[in-house]
Amino acid sequence: MEVFGFAALFGLILGFMFGVGCAAAVIYTVYMGGYRKAIEESLAEVQLPRYVQNLEKITNKMQRSSQPK
Repeated sequence: MEVFGFAALFGLILGFMFGVGCAAAVIYTVYMGGYRKAIEESLAEVQLPRYVQNLEKITNKMQRSSQPK
């Protein structure tokens, strides 16, 4: 029974490390893909309508938050 306990603990630790590592790799890949795409869109010669629309929303929101109440 002691061997099973050690093997189960080892499997749990190893599985947790691989699980967290794989999840972190997927999250990092999605984040970097989105970040690169956003940089490409912001530096493009012709701005996409979606980019211009979101930029206007952000600018309006920043102006509203900076105005005194």
